[in-house]
Amino acid sequence: MKHFFLMICLIWAGQQSIAQEIKKVTYPEGFTEQLNVTYTTVNGWEGKLDLYLPPAGKTTTPLVINIHGGGWNKGTKESQTGFSNFFKKGYAVANIEYRLTGAATAPAAIEDTRCALIYLIKNAKQLNINTDKIVIMGSSAGAHLALMGGLLENDHIFDTNCKGTENIKVAAIIDKYGITDVWDWGYGVHKTSKSATSWLGDKAKDQDFAKSVSPLYQVKKSSPPTFIVHGDADPIVPYEQSVALKAKLDELGVKNEFMTVKGGDHGKFSPEDNREMNARIMTFLKGLGI
Repeated sequence: MKHFFLMICLIWAGQQSIAQEIKKVTYPEGFTEQLNVTYTTVNGWEGKLDLYLPPAGKTTTPLVINIHGGGWNKGTKESQTGFSNFFKKGYAVANIEYRLTGAATAPAAIEDTRCALIYLIKNAKQLNINTDKIVIMGSSAGAHLALMGGLLENDHIFDTNCKGTENIKVAAIIDKYGITDVWDWGYGVHKTSKSATSWLGDKAKDQDFAKSVSPLYQVKKSSPPTFIVHGDADPIVPYEQSVALKAKLDELGVKNEFMTVKGGDHGKFSPEDNREMNARIMTFLKGLGI
C-alpha cells in the first residue's frame, strides 16, 4: 500500500512539474497566435515554433525570435513568457524549440536555430514581418544559440537542413548571460560544465570544432549590434565569457552594450535589475531604429 501511495505521489509531482513548465503567453487584444508551427523536419523530428502576431497594418512589423535556455539538454518553448515589452511596441514574437542533447548533439541546436530564422525570413511576406528588423534573443544556452544564429550571417556552414536562402542578417542580438566559448565552459579555469562536453558529444575533445560552435570566434566587423547582460556572481556560466565577447565586439568595432548585474546570479536578478535590463534592451533597440 505504501509503495502504491508513493507511486501516486511521484506521478502527481511529475504532472505538477510539467504543468509548471507550460506557461500561457498573454498578448494584447488584436494579436493572434499560431502555435506549434513546424519550421523544419530532421530524421523524423519536427522543429516547432509559436508565433504571436500583431494586427496586420499598412507597414510590416519587427520580429523578435526567442530561444529558451537549459544547457542544450533541457527546457521547452512553453516555459517562456515575458514578451509584453515587445508586444507593446508592436513586435511579432517567434518562440522556438530545438533539438536537445538527448535527441542530437552539436551542432544540431545551431542548425535548428538557423532553420527557424530562415523559415521566418522565407515566410516574412505572409507573416507581415520586416526582414530588416529581426531581433534574435535568448538566455544561457538560448543566448549562445541566438548569438550563433545571428553572428553566422551568410556563413551557411550549419544551414545544411535549410538551404536556399541568402541575405540572412538580423538587426540585433540580445544575449542574456550566454555561453560564448563552449570549450572554455567545458574545460576552462573559471567553471566547468558537463552540459558543454555532453552537447559536444563525440567532438568533446575536438577544440577546433568547439571553436566553430562558439560565438566568440564568429564575431566579424559586419556582426549585428549586440546587447549583453550578465550577473558578475553567476555560478553557472562564467561572467568572464561575456567580458571576452564584449572585448571582441569592441576590438572589431561592432556596436554593443554590456550591462553588468552586480551580485547577479544566473538570471535570477532582482525585480529592480530585471526592470532596468528590460528598459535598457528596449532603449538599445530604439537607438537602432528597430
